[in-house]
Amino acid sequence: MMTRLLSHDLPRSRVLAVILTVIVLGLAFAPFLFPGAKSMNVAAKILIFIVLVASYDLLLGYTGIVSFAHTMFFGIGAYGVAIASSRMGPGWSSLLVGVLGAVVLSVLLSLVIGLFSLRVRAIFYAMITLAVASAFQTLASQLSEITGGEDGLNFKLPEVLAPSFQLSEDPFLGSWLDGRFITYYLVFVAAVILFLAMLRIVNSPFGHVLKAIRENDFRAEAIGYRIVVFRTWSNVLAAVFATLAGCLLAIWLRYNGPDTSLSFEIMIDILLIVVIGGMGTMYGAICGATVFLLAQSYLQDLMALAANATQAVPVLSALLSPDRWLLWLGVLFILSVYFFPTGIVGKLRTWRT
Repeated sequence: MMTRLLSHDLPRSRVLAVILTVIVLGLAFAPFLFPGAKSMNVAAKILIFIVLVASYDLLLGYTGIVSFAHTMFFGIGAYGVAIASSRMGPGWSSLLVGVLGAVVLSVLLSLVIGLFSLRVRAIFYAMITLAVASAFQTLASQLSEITGGEDGLNFKLPEVLAPSFQLSEDPFLGSWLDGRFITYYLVFVAAVILFLAMLRIVNSPFGHVLKAIRENDFRAEAIGYRIVVFRTWSNVLAAVFATLAGCLLAIWLRYNGPDTSLSFEIMIDILLIVVIGGMGTMYGAICGATVFLLAQSYLQDLMALAANATQAVPVLSALLSPDRWLLWLGVLFILSVYFFPTGIVGKLRTWRT
């Protein structure tokens, strides 16, 4: 049963299987294990970024396409939900219209980008996608009547997802069964379904063709595959999943703005997570997103504790100052690349333990 659910793509490492199990169980029971607002927010972001990074790995790791427009589709999904909910009011129909509208727009844009740009090679395609993404971010910032401009859009969700909604007046296992609790599990279930769908795609005959194109596109074309068609479909599928990840982000935050979903910093984070987790493996998205977001969210707090503990050594205390957390995050990234050149998943799979 589990083998079929994972599309016969097993971890192939006992250590990796244990790590993935711990992460999945931790995310599944996060509202009970870590009931605080910050911890639940981190867990929800991990789920959303697992989908987002896995969708980008479908392009980079499995097809060999470098794109800088992935955050554009992420933002389209978030803006679709935000605009529909703010214009139509809170309701399930608003969410449905927002999601469907965003997916349709992403499909059309990804088709246009794919058909006109995927015929060029490597860095030229990356530059085209960067230009398109930058133009879209500028457009979203300027169309204030529609997108809210730099201020973004706040909106309300259906009553059952509102924080004020209560399933019970008493906490259950230390967690309040409110609208935030329901929203978290909506994001969790959607993220699991989307991840399993991508896992099925990359292990299908279509996915094997993408790997062949990644390894040697000339040979793949020589044996009869129309690589432009497969690259275009890969671009469309990655865009759709990124759009759905953006929809989940908007639903969780109940807000969206240019810096929330369209920022180039998010694109850099995606690239870092792909490298940390391991390119060409869906499980890399799980490990990479978890490690990166936990470090991004809690490294500053840990450094504050370390700085207080080393006050007797002024130089060391200064180095461990919370203000320098980005420096140490960079050091951790360099160390992870040095010791795990194929990513966490790639390294653990070579151990075969």
